[in-house]
Amino acid sequence: MTLKSDKKKNKRKNHPIEYKSGNTGPLDKDIKNNIARIKKDLGNSVDLLIREICIDEQKNISIATIHFDGMSNEQVIDEFIIEKLVRYCSNAGEDFSIDGIKKQMLKHITVSALRTDSKYDKLMSAILYGDTVILLNNCTEFLIASTRIVQSRGITEPTTQTVIRGPKDCFTESIRTNTSLIRNRIQNPALRIEGLVIGDVTRTDIAIVYVEGLAEESLINEVRTRLQSIKIDEVLESSFIENLITDDQKTIFPTMLNTERPDAVAGNILEGRVAILTGGTPYALILPATFLQFFQSPEDYYHNQYIGSAVRLLRFIGFLVALLAPGVFVAILTHHQGIVPTVLLVSLAAQREGVPFPAIVEALLMEFTFEVLREAGIRMPRAVGQALSIVGALILGQAAVQAGFVSAAMVILVSITAIASFTIPYYNLSITARLLRFGFLLLGAYIGLFGIIVGWLLVVIHMCSLRSFGAPYLAALAPFRPGEHQDGVLIFPLKSNNEGEQDG
Repeated sequence: MTLKSDKKKNKRKNHPIEYKSGNTGPLDKDIKNNIARIKKDLGNSVDLLIREICIDEQKNISIATIHFDGMSNEQVIDEFIIEKLVRYCSNAGEDFSIDGIKKQMLKHITVSALRTDSKYDKLMSAILYGDTVILLNNCTEFLIASTRIVQSRGITEPTTQTVIRGPKDCFTESIRTNTSLIRNRIQNPALRIEGLVIGDVTRTDIAIVYVEGLAEESLINEVRTRLQSIKIDEVLESSFIENLITDDQKTIFPTMLNTERPDAVAGNILEGRVAILTGGTPYALILPATFLQFFQSPEDYYHNQYIGSAVRLLRFIGFLVALLAPGVFVAILTHHQGIVPTVLLVSLAAQREGVPFPAIVEALLMEFTFEVLREAGIRMPRAVGQALSIVGALILGQAAVQAGFVSAAMVILVSITAIASFTIPYYNLSITARLLRFGFLLLGAYIGLFGIIVGWLLVVIHMCSLRSFGAPYLAALAPFRPGEHQDGVLIFPLKSNNEGEQDG
């Protein structure tokens, strides 16, 4: 049975919310009617603060300030708007008229931005944005004072992309804080930050960040076109934007980088890429993205090129281990025992002597158990998270081996596989490896190494067909371009501009 609320919810998803009261057109001259209209459209919200100030009762001149509590800076409103209105507007002298009061407001209100408008939809947008609207009786125009204040956490260390050496700041939920962190790193007039609003209901701020002259104009236009074509009610996180503008929504591989590190965004846009910042989330999107980029960490460039190259190669090996190790192990135990050394084969057979399950069931059981422990560790409170890891890794693993449910070799293999998945810098690619691992596990159990080879070829073919804003997903590898490998797998020494000119 479908409830009425479910039907309404589905209807809201298909059709944007429309306000019952008209939110367009000019204002009324009577300030009372305008205030009543605003209250009605905003549902008499308890956080809507309206203060009406009478300047001259005989001439029927009054002023009203309107803003939302918690979204506007109360100190700025009290000291630089209301106090100035009372002091200067009441002393307008001979020019004590509507136009004279308006001139006094424009002259003496000292905020970062002050503008006039006459459209009602602009008034509503300003109030919802956090600005303060100033109404004047017997006047169809109003003033918008910039008083927005965003309640957000301070700049802290990254939580998902930590480094040993390098900057320790990360993005926050405030889009203006995020743009300032980028400008602090790229102090060049060529840095461009374009803004737009997406979401018919949430009205989420979006920023397109790039360096003019480095990013191709065709890429910038494509990003603008895809963002402007989005028609959706809500944008609560950058993943909403990612899913709507990606080239292929059916692939399991990520085709856009998401990062909370300002240095990673700055480094990528200096290479000609485009970043998308979303209000309300600390994660920025970087595009286009290639497969090799998901193995690159900002820390690689803060070390010696040999150390950075070795660590990056280690990540590639960790990805292959996390993806293929369980499937290869089960395939060898099930179909290819002849390639295992005799001593090791005898040891494995002795361990599995009391195990009642076949190797595939044993592997699936251990993989599923570890995934449950990993997910539980993420959702558990931090105070008990360490206790959960100890119980899961030590007690359950040791008890499972002693009880004869699994072999010790399988516990070791699953542990190594789990540790290898954490070497991948980007979490979304780590999830891809975890999901594909189960596919290779089934192929290895029922077809053997031949099935794993066929599965790997299918995965590579699929990656070759992917595009990220026109860029091949396996760029520098397929098609093979030797000149672009200097920052793909290995890191080459940095050269100054003078050295580059001499080489040219």
